Amino acid sequence: MDPVSLQLGTKNLWSLLVRLLSKDPQWLNAKVKFFLPKMDLSSRNKAEDATQGVMLQLNRLYTQGQATWQAFIHCVCMELDVPLDLEVPLLSTWGHGDGFPSQLETGEESQPESQLHHGESWSCGAGGGGLKRPHQSCGSSPRPKQCRKQQLGGYEELAKRYLQLLRSSAQQRYGSRTRRPGQPLAFHQAYIPPILQWSRATAPFNTQEGAILGDPKAEDGTEASILDLFNTKADKGPRVTVLLGKAGMGKTTLAHRLCQKWADGQLDRFQALFLFEFRQLNLITEFLTLPQLLFDLYLSPEAGPDLVFQYLEKNAKGVLLIFDGLDQALYPHSSKDTAGPEAPSPALALFSGLCKGTLLPGCWVLATSRPGKLPDCLPTEAAMVHMWGFDRPRVEEYVGRFFSNQLWQEAALAELRENRHLQSMCAVPAVCQVTCLCLYHLLPSSCPGQSAALLPTVTQNYVQMVSTLGPRGHLLPESLLGLSEVALRGLETGKVIFSVGDIPPPMMAFGAALGLLTSFCICTGPGHQETGYAFTHLSLQEFFAALHLMASPEVDKNALAHYVTLSSRWVLRTKARLGLLDHLPTFLAGLASRACCPFLSHVAQRDEVWVGARQAEVMQALRKLATRRLTGPKVVALCHCVGETQEPELASLVAQSLPCHLSFHNFPLTYADLASLNNILGHRNAPIQLDFEGCPLEPHCPEALAGCKQVENLSFKSRKCGDAFAEALSRSLPTMGSLKKLGLAGSKITAQGIGRLVQALPLCPQLEEVSFQDNQLKDGVLLNIVEVLLRLPRLQKLDLSRNSVSMSTLLCLTKVAITSPAVRMLQVREADLIFLLSPPTKTAAELQGASDLQGNASQRKEAQSRSLALSLSGNQLDNEGCRLMAEAAAQLDITRNLDLSDNGLSVDGVYGVLSAVSMCQTLAELHISLLHKTVVLTFAPKQEEQGGIQERAALHDSLMRQMPCELPPHSTRIRLTHCGLQAKHLAQLCRALGGSCRLSHLDFSGNALGDEGAAQLAQLLPGLGTLQSLNLSENGLSLDSVFILTQCFSTLQWLFHLEVNSESQHVVLRGDRRGRDQLAGGPLPEFPAGARFSAFDQRCIPRSVCLRQCLLEPLSLTHLCETLEKCPGPLEVKLSCEVLSDQSLETLLNHLPRLPQLSLLQLSETRLSPRSPLLLADLFSLCPQVQKVDLRSLYHTTLHFRSSEEQKGEYCGRFTDCALSREHVEPLCWLLSKCEDLNQLDLSANLLGDDGLQCLLECLPQLPISASLDLSHNSVSVEGALCLVKTLPSCPRVREASVNLGSEQSFWIHFSRQEEAGKTLRLSQCSFRPEHVPTLATGLNQALKPTALTLTQCCLGLKQLTVLLSLVRWPVGLFSLRVEEPWVGKAGVLALLEVCTQASGNITEISIAEAQQQLCLQLEFPRQENPEAVALRLAHCDLGTHHNLLVWQLMETCARLRQLSLSQVNLCDTSSLLLQSLLPSLSELKTFRLTCSCVRSEGLAHLTSGLSHCLHLEELDLSNNQFGEEGTRVLMGVLEGKCWLKRLDLSHLPLGGSILAELTQRLRHMTLLQSLRLSHNQIGDTGAQLLAAVLPWLPELRKIDLSGNGIGPAGGAQLAESLALCRHLEQLMLGCNALGDATALGLAQGLPQHLRILHLPSSRLGPEGALSLSQALDGCPYVEEVSLAENSLARGIPQFCQGLPLLRRIDLVSCDIDDHTAKPLAASLLLCPALEEILLSWNVLGDEAAAELARVLPQMGRLKRMDLEKNRITACGAWLLAEGLAQGSGIQVIRLWNNPIPPDTVQRLQRQEPRLDFAFFDKQPKAPWGT
Repeated sequence: MDPVSLQLGTKNLWSLLVRLLSKDPQWLNAKVKFFLPKMDLSSRNKAEDATQGVMLQLNRLYTQGQATWQAFIHCVCMELDVPLDLEVPLLSTWGHGDGFPSQLETGEESQPESQLHHGESWSCGAGGGGLKRPHQSCGSSPRPKQCRKQQLGGYEELAKRYLQLLRSSAQQRYGSRTRRPGQPLAFHQAYIPPILQWSRATAPFNTQEGAILGDPKAEDGTEASILDLFNTKADKGPRVTVLLGKAGMGKTTLAHRLCQKWADGQLDRFQALFLFEFRQLNLITEFLTLPQLLFDLYLSPEAGPDLVFQYLEKNAKGVLLIFDGLDQALYPHSSKDTAGPEAPSPALALFSGLCKGTLLPGCWVLATSRPGKLPDCLPTEAAMVHMWGFDRPRVEEYVGRFFSNQLWQEAALAELRENRHLQSMCAVPAVCQVTCLCLYHLLPSSCPGQSAALLPTVTQNYVQMVSTLGPRGHLLPESLLGLSEVALRGLETGKVIFSVGDIPPPMMAFGAALGLLTSFCICTGPGHQETGYAFTHLSLQEFFAALHLMASPEVDKNALAHYVTLSSRWVLRTKARLGLLDHLPTFLAGLASRACCPFLSHVAQRDEVWVGARQAEVMQALRKLATRRLTGPKVVALCHCVGETQEPELASLVAQSLPCHLSFHNFPLTYADLASLNNILGHRNAPIQLDFEGCPLEPHCPEALAGCKQVENLSFKSRKCGDAFAEALSRSLPTMGSLKKLGLAGSKITAQGIGRLVQALPLCPQLEEVSFQDNQLKDGVLLNIVEVLLRLPRLQKLDLSRNSVSMSTLLCLTKVAITSPAVRMLQVREADLIFLLSPPTKTAAELQGASDLQGNASQRKEAQSRSLALSLSGNQLDNEGCRLMAEAAAQLDITRNLDLSDNGLSVDGVYGVLSAVSMCQTLAELHISLLHKTVVLTFAPKQEEQGGIQERAALHDSLMRQMPCELPPHSTRIRLTHCGLQAKHLAQLCRALGGSCRLSHLDFSGNALGDEGAAQLAQLLPGLGTLQSLNLSENGLSLDSVFILTQCFSTLQWLFHLEVNSESQHVVLRGDRRGRDQLAGGPLPEFPAGARFSAFDQRCIPRSVCLRQCLLEPLSLTHLCETLEKCPGPLEVKLSCEVLSDQSLETLLNHLPRLPQLSLLQLSETRLSPRSPLLLADLFSLCPQVQKVDLRSLYHTTLHFRSSEEQKGEYCGRFTDCALSREHVEPLCWLLSKCEDLNQLDLSANLLGDDGLQCLLECLPQLPISASLDLSHNSVSVEGALCLVKTLPSCPRVREASVNLGSEQSFWIHFSRQEEAGKTLRLSQCSFRPEHVPTLATGLNQALKPTALTLTQCCLGLKQLTVLLSLVRWPVGLFSLRVEEPWVGKAGVLALLEVCTQASGNITEISIAEAQQQLCLQLEFPRQENPEAVALRLAHCDLGTHHNLLVWQLMETCARLRQLSLSQVNLCDTSSLLLQSLLPSLSELKTFRLTCSCVRSEGLAHLTSGLSHCLHLEELDLSNNQFGEEGTRVLMGVLEGKCWLKRLDLSHLPLGGSILAELTQRLRHMTLLQSLRLSHNQIGDTGAQLLAAVLPWLPELRKIDLSGNGIGPAGGAQLAESLALCRHLEQLMLGCNALGDATALGLAQGLPQHLRILHLPSSRLGPEGALSLSQALDGCPYVEEVSLAENSLARGIPQFCQGLPLLRRIDLVSCDIDDHTAKPLAASLLLCPALEEILLSWNVLGDEAAAELARVLPQMGRLKRMDLEKNRITACGAWLLAEGLAQGSGIQVIRLWNNPIPPDTVQRLQRQEPRLDFAFFDKQPKAPWGT
């Protein structure tokens, strides 16, 4: 037919279409079924021919509407081989909207619309199935009573007919499956049931374990697991089962499978089955009754719906209702039902009524849902079943059924078995189906082993599927984009079901052709039916949505990051249902893979650069997520996303960002989840710990962790783990080579599963800890576990707690523990059963290789050398059993502890236990507390084992040299606390204790001994031997008992300390061996507060009596002092009570002369009266041996006494914060004046005021103070400060006074023993007003001796300073004035020099520092004229200008100026002109300094001109200025003719080659030069060589500084040769130069003999150079300071044989010094007795070095500071340093910042010794008061 005839009308076109489709009726049937899912194709007239059938089907499609017809036409042109001359008119006529006429005229071939439904049966169910009769509303009207009676007899017949109709409709739907073109034959028959796992206590009776695996090999065995869904234990009430599974697990497929099985008669227990999908129920907007839901929306009965429903209610046990997609349900139903059960309700409300049994009670309800928040309507007894997808056998079975061709089947299985990642993807049934479909199309055209390479990710599986399913082998980009837009729009609006108008016809045809869309009939209400379309799976819709985001030009690439989110699987309580975008980020990540770039480029019709930019946005969003701290569900989601990208760099970033401890709690995890996690962990370098707690786990998911080398700790805690899980775990464990800890707790694993695990664990020799807690394991299983696992060579802990253990098994386990050489502790307490092991050094292979005979001997030997603990608490041993166990303890080789707590021991049984252990050689401690039911025996290692412990404690050997002869091998501690012991029990107890020769600590606390018991104990104690402590706390003792115990000081040699606290009933007697005990016990990781090490010296240890919170009346104090008179000394007494009266204080003080052995008396936290300072001040004359009196706040009093052997010395008095006022001053001064030599007096923080200060200053000449007087914080004003100035002349021994009236409020006066030649006065923040200046000047003029005055921030302005300078006049002498005011930094040089013109004396020194805001002047009296200055002044007689007048005045006042210093000033041209004119007149100027200043080039010329006339300069300092190279060259002219110069400093100046050459020429003429500073000038080797040539011309050189000059070994060698010729050199500074060892060797060979300071920091010295220098320095008599910091000395630290007698400071910071050099270092430091500062920070010193330093600290009497920052000293070393510090009182601070010491230990150490400084900033604490 030609094209012209085709265009004559649609009638010819219709005929051609009918003829074309008649050739492929099967294809047409499939399309009609797709577009008309409610149509019953089998009901067509069998008699009509093929053409008539085609025409009828076309008419039905045409009458559905324009959109359906257009989509069908596109399907025809897309899928069939349509001739081009037919395709064009088809698309042009019917492929668009304008080609659809109002009525189709087809002549005889067309039929009227009214006939289309004639004789047909329509299917319209909410589940897409079932027959639907013409609409008949049910339940909408009342049922008449008469009608019910008439129909009652026939309702069973109606019901049977309805049930038969229901089953036949299901058979009709599931009986025939039409195969799509291009799909394998077995596509629809390949169904494998997934893994089902029961949850909670609702498992069926006949299931033996948690997972229902089925038997994939049996023909019908797989169906047994499905039938078990209806075998729950719920006999009464609702029978509800919820099937939980993630997307793609096959929940909907299983629901339809159940319908098919019921239609086939295999679920015969159910008469009726209804299937509803919530995604379709959501479309129903009207409220329904249950009959309407069943009949109107599913299938109507032919007649009598009310009677049929009545039958269903009566036989509800045989009714099954399946609700698919519960997670998608809308309109959350409230738990409170407001309407009756028959009232119309939303669909979810009807579901709620069915679950609760209010509707159709007794029926069965099966719901499917994704995991998450479920509706509240579900009953608590509902059975929860987890659907886990496929394991490996199921995957292979599915593939086998999918491929009917044997060759293809084998090829597909081979591909899967070779690719483990492909297997993990196929664990999800939906992905498995996609994979098989892809393999079906790939296998014929690919080589073996390569097909799976094309399917590396889930996303690429979908890409491959879409690509292969494309019509005629190619894809239409427009169709893909159109369909993807529909998918995205649906997800964003929550739509998964689309109407025909939602999808454009071309996209509808495309989706139908590729099988991407499915169709079904939906009912939106009774009588309302239409066709709905959906993607074949939700994940497919998510894939297309992601495709639209990645490929659509309409989507901005910057918006992509908003879709890359990680949704948590913990659904919020406020969230009604789960979202539809869960997998969208995963598909976005998959499409961001570089492998998808060509596909995206094809779809988007853009180049790969455009696609790459969008992929980069997704990758960047993932990188941001990788660095965040994520919860467990989000970590899994991120692992899925990153795995889809196939980017190793991103995977590595995620792996490294994961925390070292990764926890997963309470959300389901599948095999695919763990496989994705394992994939990411493969890119991790560090080990990781994985904890799974409360997570529903897929039974075979542990197989996904196989080969994971990064997991070090693996823990599972879930009741859902069964034998299948254990079996899978046993296969994976041997492949995890780094696994050290394994935990499996709270599971349902039986003996069979544990047996599999136990068989696998010996293949994991690296395991260190195994835990099988709370697994309901029985006796035989436990014994098997112990016997097998104790052989693991590295096992340290085996935890079998909370399992079922019988007494016989417990005894067997005890025997195993005792005989096993590795077990060191067995803990059996209540539910605990724990083995702790010490693995032998031999490997498992070596142990197995030993012979049996030798093995038994070695086993016994190892059993003797190990440490074993045994806990038998919580049993019923009673007195006799405890005694027998105590006796047998030694034979059991228990070398740690034996716990017999809670075994019914009584007081009588205590005697038996004590007698049983009295001769035990290894008992370390026995603790018995009958109140707390505690009985614990702790044992020490045997004698032969102590050698090893002593070796481990070699760190402390040097501290314990005197101990072995005094201490037994170990000591025993007996603690009998809270046992109800009374005085009557003591005799028998002491007899039982007397047999122990090693008893050291005895604790009787918490008993009822009373005073009678204390008196009895005082008589019995000598018979118990040498104790170290006795605790009698909480025994109701009074002070009388304390006095009795005090008498024991004279009878017990071991007793050194008595501590009593009446309030807390604390009473302890102890010796002084606490430090020794802890040292003898092994290493010292921690020490208690107050720990002391008494082995540091051999001085006499004082005894102490400490009475806290006691009532101290005069009579009690008298009794106490009389008792103490018999006590040997030295003695320390520490008392505290709430208030001590004056009478009690006088009683105590009057007894002090009769206590010559007293060394310390302390009254802490004791309130004294205001009169007490006078009583204590009188003590200096009453008690000659008193040395210091310290009274603070009338609350803390400390008296220090000197021994009778010591000669009389200085006295110190401190009375701070004692409320002393004017009235107390005179009596206090009178009492203190009787003291012979009062060294220090502290009266700070009192209430003296100006009046009290004046009175005190008047009495000052009578006070014999020789050191200092502190009057700080006494409310002194400016008048008081002026009073001090006025009083100073009358106090000849005052050498210095300082007053600060600011916030510090300090007021100090320092004295000397002899009359001072000069005085220093410092006044700070005194706020002087103008009227105060004359008073200040008057006071200064009264001083007849040289005085130095410093005024800091005293509000002294420029005018007031001028007045002060003019008023200060002395007959003769020097007056120094330092002014520090803010205006000094702003006034300028010119203004400050102008002030100097008003001085009444000759100014000899001027120093200006603008940055420090300082002006310093020195005046000489009387004023004298210099003849040379007079002549020069006459030359400037022209006074017409201010400049000349100022010069003339300065020449007059500065005629004798010897020093001019300008620092940090901005020297303007006017100032430089002034200096140019002034400098030539300064004939006596010896020192000129201009540093850190800015001078213009013109000013430099003026300055050079003026300085060129100063030929007698002895010091010139031009360092640190900003001159520039040209300015520096100009300044070199200043050096011309300076032959008298002694000190030259040109540091930090640009001394270039020519400038340096000129400088060296000038230096040759400076033969008197003593100091040369040229640091940080970068002169290099060339400059060093020039200087080396000139150094021999400087015979008087004493100091040279060339630091930071870039000098290398070549220049250093020449300098070393020249420096050897400088015989008077005292200070050598060459640091920060790369000198090397060669220079050090050169310096060592010619080291100057008068050298005092040597600085070589950061000089690249090695051990060889350092050793050579130390050998050269050894014995040098003048060396005071050495710095070798920041050199890699390692073991080349200075080692002296003779020592350096004057060395004050040594700097070895950052020199790589470790513990190996600790001993020689300490020995060398000890040979330097003058050392004040030792710097050893930033090294690698450990506890051994700390111990050595602590040992020598007490012998370094002048040491003030030691810096040990940033080392490796632990708490042990810090405690040793604290003890050493306590012996050296002159040390001010030891810095320990950034050492590995716990914070709590730091606090304890600082409380004990505040001079230990752990802060980042140096606190610089002051020396102890009174030193």
